[in-house]
Amino acid sequence: MAAAARVLLNGQVFEISLNESVFSWKSLRLRNSPSAAAARGGRGEGENQSVPVSEIIAVCKTEVAGTCKESGRWQKMTSTTTSFTPEQILHDFTVYYVQRSKEHHWCCAEVTFYCSDQLLCNQWVQALQRRLDLQGVRPKNLLVFINPFGGKQLGKHIYDKKVAPLFQLASITTEVIVTEHANHARDHLAEVDLRIYDGIVCVGGDGMFSEVIHGLICQTQKIAGIDQNDPNSKLVACSLRIGIIPAGSTDCICYATVGVNDPVTSALHIIVGDSQPMDVSSVHHNNTFLKYSVSLLGYGFYGDVLKDSENNRWMGPSRYDFSGFKTFLSHQCYEGTVLYLPATETLGNPRDESRCTAGCYVCQYSGKLLDLSNNKQELKHVAEEEDWKVVKGKFLAINAANMSCACSKSPMGLSPAAHLADGTIDLILVRKCSRFNFLRHLIRHTNKDDQFDLAFVEVYRVKQFIFTPKYSEEDNIDIRDIGKNLFGQFCSDHPACGCSQVNSNWNCDGEIIEHAAVEVRVHCQLIKLFVRGIEHSTQKTS
Repeated sequence: MAAAARVLLNGQVFEISLNESVFSWKSLRLRNSPSAAAARGGRGEGENQSVPVSEIIAVCKTEVAGTCKESGRWQKMTSTTTSFTPEQILHDFTVYYVQRSKEHHWCCAEVTFYCSDQLLCNQWVQALQRRLDLQGVRPKNLLVFINPFGGKQLGKHIYDKKVAPLFQLASITTEVIVTEHANHARDHLAEVDLRIYDGIVCVGGDGMFSEVIHGLICQTQKIAGIDQNDPNSKLVACSLRIGIIPAGSTDCICYATVGVNDPVTSALHIIVGDSQPMDVSSVHHNNTFLKYSVSLLGYGFYGDVLKDSENNRWMGPSRYDFSGFKTFLSHQCYEGTVLYLPATETLGNPRDESRCTAGCYVCQYSGKLLDLSNNKQELKHVAEEEDWKVVKGKFLAINAANMSCACSKSPMGLSPAAHLADGTIDLILVRKCSRFNFLRHLIRHTNKDDQFDLAFVEVYRVKQFIFTPKYSEEDNIDIRDIGKNLFGQFCSDHPACGCSQVNSNWNCDGEIIEHAAVEVRVHCQLIKLFVRGIEHSTQKTS
């Protein structure tokens, strides 16, 4: 096939070209025009455009019955730009591709080219299709779970109207399962043969995603013979990628990995076969596995908010605001000991200016360290040999962020400089303080101020931590009674602290963990998502 050809687009003659990585089209009318440079803007803008082959969604051919309605315009240019005549039957092909818009949104754009020669048209369709077939990272067969109850209960509608047509256009086959009860997806993944799929897609919120990763990770460890109840077990990374179509209440994970909660954008990331590794934290209690976490582990404030919100589910998503205000007023603090293992081999720290974006060098560096450790025949558990740190006190909140935890209400997140795949977790300790100071801390979650620049807030980048409450839940006596009996003594030095109970619960990615004493360990790049990461810029392509 020729490297370039002349076609008709919007009544003008264009030259199209294709190489291994880029498909381009440029107006011949502008080529010799004095204003050509201004029209192009020096960046291929205006009527001259190019699209990476990796971002072409599909190419389709359609025969046109009769002459093109634009043939009159073509005739005006035949004497100078082409030898085609308006009486000829034109054959067209359409290229569908990713187009960027503001705020990290992607959409599916299309451009149709007309050829006067059927053979030439076929050659271009075949050439573009061959390039797409070489994109080996693209999924062909997906297992899709739809949660019809999450968020505003629009999961199935969103998938049918916005996502399924794009998958069909990209020739992706799907097996769709509409979940009927809690943990339906997790239980299904525990039994199904996943080798026939190229990936898993969950349509719903963060809870749906949690179900999917639990099912996928648990089956992977089961096949590998790994004991998940051993907190020191080195877990095997999952081979299948996971896609998230946002349809929940907050969609924190989608927002923190793509930059926007938009079903079409997420579907296009899946289609082009993007891949982003992600860390997962395992949570154990007394050598018993409890949960996996990918976003937030919160004890104290966020644990109490979730616990209270479960009693107000009838309120819908607004229950979180109600419970948050109620918990803020109660101002409970909790006493305990935190042991943590600092992350010494990774780049960056929780208070630097770096952000985890597409192609993040911090995550890439951690990936190289992970590859080196995996290549060793005998991997020692170095945690026992390293220097653990101890922090004791009374805390309003203990938060552990695997990622920034950004969302629409908190664009920067709980830990803006946290990374998706560096093998660490940012441990945030909010010590007992006045309501006013704690409010200052919470407000900084919603703006660009340094939320860690407060005397009562400490933040550490760690690989592992253990929290032990002052009153163990394994004691034979009722710790709730202890809290009541010692109420005055427990908070006598801070009258504003109304601790009505001794221990809180952990909020694990929106699910409650009843045990207060936990051991948490980060597993570097345990799963992969169908996302590229948050791009540095989102320039429009047209």
